[in-house]
Order: sequence, then C-alpha cells, then structure tokens
Amino acid sequence: MTLHHTLTTHIQKAVLELFNISIEKVEFQATRKEFEGDITMVVFPLVKALKGNPVEIGNQIGNYLVANVNEVAKFNVVGGFLNIVISDAFYVEFFNSIKNNETFGFVTPKVGEKAVMVEYSSPNTNKPLHLGHIRNNLLGYSVAEIIKASGKKVYKTQIINDRGIHICKSMLAWQKFGNGQTPESTGLKGDKLVGNFYVEFDKQYKKEISELIAQGKTEDEAKKLAPSILEAQQMLLDWENGKPEVIELWKTMNQWVYDGFEQTYKNLGVNFDSYYYESNTYLLGKEVVQFGLEKGIFEKDPDGSVWIDLTADGLDRKIVLRSDGTAVYMTQDIGTAIQRVKDFSDVGGMVYTVGNEQDYHFKVLFLILKKLGFDWADSLYHLSYGMVELPSGKMKSREGTVVDADDLMAEMTTTAQTISEDLGKLEGYSEDEKAVLFKTIGLGALKYYMLKVDPKKQMMFNPEESVDFAGNTGPFIQYTYARIQSILRKADFDTSISISGLELHEKEKELIKQVQLFPEVIQNAAENHSPALIANYTYDLVKEFNSFYQQVSILGEENQDKKVFRVQLSKSVGNTIKNAFQLLGIEVPERM
Repeated sequence: MTLHHTLTTHIQKAVLELFNISIEKVEFQATRKEFEGDITMVVFPLVKALKGNPVEIGNQIGNYLVANVNEVAKFNVVGGFLNIVISDAFYVEFFNSIKNNETFGFVTPKVGEKAVMVEYSSPNTNKPLHLGHIRNNLLGYSVAEIIKASGKKVYKTQIINDRGIHICKSMLAWQKFGNGQTPESTGLKGDKLVGNFYVEFDKQYKKEISELIAQGKTEDEAKKLAPSILEAQQMLLDWENGKPEVIELWKTMNQWVYDGFEQTYKNLGVNFDSYYYESNTYLLGKEVVQFGLEKGIFEKDPDGSVWIDLTADGLDRKIVLRSDGTAVYMTQDIGTAIQRVKDFSDVGGMVYTVGNEQDYHFKVLFLILKKLGFDWADSLYHLSYGMVELPSGKMKSREGTVVDADDLMAEMTTTAQTISEDLGKLEGYSEDEKAVLFKTIGLGALKYYMLKVDPKKQMMFNPEESVDFAGNTGPFIQYTYARIQSILRKADFDTSISISGLELHEKEKELIKQVQLFPEVIQNAAENHSPALIANYTYDLVKEFNSFYQQVSILGEENQDKKVFRVQLSKSVGNTIKNAFQLLGIEVPERM
C-alpha cells in the first residue's frame, strides 16, 4: 500500500472519530521546500463540511496521526496546510522491501485482461522514413512499452500504405529512368532507391506542367493534362484491375522498400507484432456499409453514394462509399479496426499514433464505430502528436528535402563521437567498444530529446543540443547511470544484507521518495499516453541522485551500515533509471 493510501485511510478515520463526518477524498501535495515535512494535506476542502478554522482542524488531525499512525513522526500546520513528517523507519522499511526487486514499478498483466493494440509508423512505400516518422515510431513504441509495464498485454502493429497514385509515381519513374537499377546493383537501401524515383517523377511532372503553361494552358489544366500524371493514373487502374506486369513490378519495388524499412526499424530499436497492408485492407469495410444502411446508421444519396450524418454530434456529414462503389479512407479504417479485433480476439482497445492533422478523421472514425455498436469503440485513442521541425525549417518529400531517418541516426552517432572525444571520456576503450558506445549515446540523445516533449506539442529538434552531457538530455542521464555502475564495481563488500534502524540523511530520504514515485508515474504515463512523464521523472531522479552524490559520502563513509545502505540505494536508483529508459527504448552504458 502506498503512503498516499495509508494516510488517506487514517485521515478518513481521524475525521470520522474527531468530527463524526465521513469524507471520500483527501487532497495531498508535495511539501514546499521552506517548511518541514514529507507530504502535505490540504485542509481547505474540509473547512465547509467540518465548520471550523483550518489551522485548528489541521492541528486536531495532526495530533491524531502522531498518536495513531506509526509512519507519522510529527507535523506542523501553516494556514490551511498540514505538513506531515514521515518517520525514517517507514522509508527504510519501504526501501528494504523493494531493493532486490529489479522490476519495481512494473505490473504483470492479469489473466483474462483485455489487450491493447498500438499502431505506429504506418509509412508510404514510395520513400524512406524521415524525421517525422522517427517521432511517430518512438512515441508509438514507447507508449506500447509503458502500457505493457502498467499491467496490460500489448500488440504493436502498423498499416503500410502500399497502394495508390503516389506508389505508381515511383514505379513509373523507375520504368522510364531506372535502367533496371536494383538495390544490389546500386548499393542503395531499397527504400532510398524507390524514394529517388519519387523525386524524379516530381521533377519530370513539374517540367511538363511548365511546358503546357507555356503553350497557353492554365496551371490547373496543365496539372491534369501532364503526360506523367495521366500515365500514373492509368497505372493505378491497371493495378486495380490486376494487370500481371504492373502487379509484378509493384511487388518487386515494394519488397525493396519493406527490406529497407526493416533495417531502419532495427537501427532505431523498434519492432512490431503484426503488419497490415493497405493493398489487402482497402476493400475491407464495404460490407460494414451495407450493415450500417440496414440499421439506418448510414444513408444513401440519389447518386448512390453512402453517407453518415454526424451534425447532431457536432461534426459534419461524412462520405463512406463513393457513387461508383469505391471505398474512401474512412471505410478502410472502419474495416481494418473490425478486422484487427477478429484477428486478435483479446483486443479491447486501440491506440493510433498519427499526427495531429488527422484529429478530425479519428473523431469521426471512433464515433462511427461506436454507432455501429462495437463495445471496444469506447477504448479507442488517437495519440495525436505535433510536427517536428529542424532549425533549418520544414521538409518536403516530393522535393527531396526531407531529413532522412537513417542519415539522422548516423549523424547523431557522429555527433556523440565528436563530443565524447572532446570531453576525453574514452580511456581504455577498444575501437569496437567505442563504436557501440557512440551509437548508444547518439540514439539515446535522439530518443530522449524527442520523448521528453509532450506528444501534443509541435517541437524543434536540435541535434547538437540533444547530445549535451549536461541538462535535461539522454547523455546526462546515461552518464549518471554509468557513474552508479562505477560505484557498484568499486564496492568490495557484501551489499545483500538488509539494514534497519538507520537515521536517514535528508538526501537519502529525498532519493527514496523519488524512487517510490516510479510505479505511480508508470500508471500516469500509461493513462495519459505520455512518454514525457517517464522522461522528466527520470531527469528529476537523476538530479536528486547527483545532489545526494555531491553531499553524502558513499564509499568513503566510515559507518559500515550507512555505507552498505548508500550503495544499495545507488544500485536501486541505477535500476530505476535503466527500467525507465527501457520504457523509452533507450539503452544505458555500463561505463562512459
């Protein structure tokens, strides 16, 4: 039972005995630095019900707690705030109960608990992954890991957008300008090779538009009449009609891209349990439209198109089937969601990691699924995130000005190498060990910088700033972890014994309090779908440890019990850093 729960129970009992009134909630907050106390109860909400002076009420409850609760050593009242001092014995006892628990804070899923499916990445197969995909992948992967640690079974999935006019553009450009090039013949990753042809198509298309405008066409006319776009549209029709040579080329080029993506995912340290392909799902949902029509949820217009009217729900009228009988994205998404629950029968909720430009789409999707009567529709969540920009500005795929994910990861490793060498932190490392360390630091910097920001916020990514060894950065936290491992290696005595009856240094107490918060932080992060809560908790823990390290002697302590306890405490902090970073997909080096 947590300290909050223990105190709540005792305060409820105190109010009942002292004032003969039952209360449901007790409000706590952190004690302000200028007052003595470990936790503060806010008295003001009780004043009206208890009809008394807040200071008197606080004193009466404080006296009751000191007399009846072992954990409470003393108290003081400031205005309407009851500052409660918790005994050292409570913190020592708590620490001894968790010090050997290497997964402290993680909850094992209960048997029969509904699973959560987390969708992320979901790229197009006409270009490599870029900076925006990195934020998407890191958020989706981390949220999946956090939900898993909070006690739920999780499936990670993605839907690959492998059909449509944009795919045909790359295929057409390869046919025209590719001269039979392959990833093997060029030495290029498949996704990069295909992406180059997407850029090539755009150059050709723009050239044709300019020529048509010069012949007197308007820009709109030129865009529609350019030979390249007409050919791409024809290729899409051929694909939909199953023309063998078009399907063969599509399969070949898509496989190049899939192989390239897998390499990027591996380097980034993310993974998936299942894959869905738009080429397989784009017809899903059409039978659901029929069901919706029969139930009166959808309505058919005179031209044969099918709509749902959501104006009564504050949204608009949305098309779910075109007049020619073809599906729209919404229809596909309805069908895919239903298919996933069929494929994974224990799924009771889904998280969609998609940029905030799709906020409206997901409002509509979730509402339609709810109206169709699916009970799991109440457990759908859009993990909406803001755009990532670089100091140099926005990115455009068609023009080839995107920041490539692989290039960025390589740049981060190089930056980590430069800074590490400048700081002289590499004594005694072999070249192989250095290479692993640079990658660990570089990727840790990238991931932490991305994940410490609230997902909903737009963000500016600054590569140099992210690899700083001081401040709220991944390398700063990794360095503290490595420092702790160094302490543990030097501790040449038995640290497995339990120490009790200690009088704690203020810094020890603060550190234990910070470790104690970890399970609650995991639950909050899962509930809010926010890795930022884990990242910033870890930074606070590390700051607290560094303050402890500077002010309290650890291995130099003469009292053996205190020395053992401080090493144990350092080990527990290191373990918590490692577990928190695991939830962010970040590795920690044993030495730096």
